[in-house]
Parts: sequence; C-alpha cells; structure tokens
Amino acid sequence: MSFIHIAQACHHVHRGGVIAYPTEAVWGLGCDPFNQEAVERILKLKKRPWQKGLLLVSGDMNDFRSLLSLIPEERANEVIKSWPGPNTWVLPDPGIYPDWVRGTHRSIAVRVTDHPLVCELTRQLGYPVISTSANPAGISPARTLLESRCYFGDELDYYLPGELGGLDRPTTIRDALTGRLFRS
Repeated sequence: MSFIHIAQACHHVHRGGVIAYPTEAVWGLGCDPFNQEAVERILKLKKRPWQKGLLLVSGDMNDFRSLLSLIPEERANEVIKSWPGPNTWVLPDPGIYPDWVRGTHRSIAVRVTDHPLVCELTRQLGYPVISTSANPAGISPARTLLESRCYFGDELDYYLPGELGGLDRPTTIRDALTGRLFRS
C-alpha cells in the first residue's frame, strides 16, 4: 500500500474531487458525501439518477454508530457482527446524510469494509466516502484500473492504484430492519 498515493487521493477528495479506487470486488468511484457538486459529478459520469441514492463505505464502524443507534439492538448486533466485511446494510437515516446521497429514500446504504486500501483512505480522510461502481449505467463495472480509465479517462481527478479485495461479485445488500436481501 502506498501512503503517498492515499495522501494524493485524500487531497483530491478534500478539494471536492472524484476518485476511482479498488474495492472488495470492483473498482469504485468515490468522493466526499457532503460535497454536493462532487456527488453530482459522480451521478453525471455514471448517468445514474439521483433518486436511487448512493452507498457509503468506511473502514471504521464508528462512522455509522449514529445510524446503528436508530434500529433495535438485536438488529444492530447482527449488522455489527457482519463488519468489517463485504456486507452492505440499508439503515434508517433521519437526515444525517444529504438527499443527494440518500436519493428519495429515508435510509442509506453503508458498509464497513476490511479492504486495507479503503480502510486507510477513509481513516486519513476522517469520514466515509461515496462508493459506487466505476462504470456508466448499463455497462459492467470496472475490474481493473485500466478499465476504469477506459470508462472515465481524464474526467476523474485521481485513480488510486491498488488491488481488488478478492471477491468475484459486489457485496450483499440487506435491509437492517427486516433482513430483506436486496442484492446477493
């Protein structure tokens, strides 16, 4: 892991930039979730409607403690036991995150990753980042840095070099209140 590359990625995110980075299974696009212009850039690049909402990822469970406190203890314990790892949970959000991240939902999808590069990136940033697959809508997600570059070229501010986490498909997504599976 190159701390110089992570520092450069953080620099771009702090300045409102959009980066590409490897996740557990595919390359992702990321930015500061509280920077509306950066989030809107991602949506435009992906040709993704804002109404769908976006996912947040962090290497630190404490980033999502306030959301976990909104669900019953037994459900929160199930979520906590699955982290860190390739499990994305949809949690109620009373407005902690902006509409441009949540879309039309009153909930938000979050994951505490064990991917070392993403853990270090979010640790150095001090907050979670948007994590959405690096691909325009309707096209397969990028599985390499080269594929990411082919999709987005110089439209991104930085490509954080690194390896995927070894999964052959994107992480599962479940509703934290009901356990309902959205994506397996």
